[in-house]
Amino acid sequence: MEKKREENKVKFNVRHGQLAGMAGLSVICLFFFSYLPMFGLILAVKDGNKSLNILQAMLQSEWTLQNFVDLVVDEKFWSVLWNTVGLNLLSLLFNFPAPLIFALLINEVRSKHVRKAVQTVANFPHFISWVIFGGIVLALTDMTTGVINPVLEAFGLSSPENPVDLNMPQYFWTKMIIVTVIKNIGWGSIIYTAAIAGISPEIYDAAAIDGAGRWTRAVRITIPMIAPTITIFLLLNISRILGNSFEQFYVFQNSANLSKSEVLATYIYSTGFTYRNYSTAAAMSFFEGVISVALLSMGNFISNRLTGRGLF
Repeated sequence: MEKKREENKVKFNVRHGQLAGMAGLSVICLFFFSYLPMFGLILAVKDGNKSLNILQAMLQSEWTLQNFVDLVVDEKFWSVLWNTVGLNLLSLLFNFPAPLIFALLINEVRSKHVRKAVQTVANFPHFISWVIFGGIVLALTDMTTGVINPVLEAFGLSSPENPVDLNMPQYFWTKMIIVTVIKNIGWGSIIYTAAIAGISPEIYDAAAIDGAGRWTRAVRITIPMIAPTITIFLLLNISRILGNSFEQFYVFQNSANLSKSEVLATYIYSTGFTYRNYSTAAAMSFFEGVISVALLSMGNFISNRLTGRGLF
């Protein structure tokens, strides 16, 4: 008996040692790629000279708050901020509910094989890099060789003599919202699908016996049961009002649509690495981080007050 207890103890220690090793590797990666770069925020209150590299600017330049003053008087910064907020509000309006609606629709599919096939197709774009996915979209929307213009011609929205250039600034926001929905709808629905799968089928059966249809069951049972999951995702999306995927916008950005495609992520990159104005770029990044934390805290406070649910 004692020997068996010792063997179980050894197995327990080995198993938890392996888990601790995996977690330790994740913590190390998190430290080097997420926490260590935060020390660069010191540049936000440094007078970084363009002749200095990043390390020299952090250690040798003088302390100052002029970088934040420069942001306030920079007209382009406010234009970029408008693009960022506008695109993310539209994303919150369309891209946030899209995975939820998709998960609700998938839940109503009775055939297991059809459901898996649809989920596989919907998830596939997520695993394609933005470089490749963006190249495909640009090829499809090309004014002369793309396939979108012939479709528009079929509906009378375009003509061979006057084709629609979908890469022009006025179409950029609409294109980005549609592209983002297509790329992320499958992946974003995974958590919702898992949450729905945790609901007891007996609840649905009882509701069906009482005469509840599919729509009623979805509204009165499914959505309230997964409300905590929806709340968490909503709060996380609110905190990203000033955050954008750099790769996504950098791929679609060009000199023609710059007035509509320049967001904080790309502006910080160009300011810091193209013009070597590290301090101003760090100030913008610091501003983005502070506003994101404030939005998350505010959204969490309101959610706790109204629904009793929140992240913390």
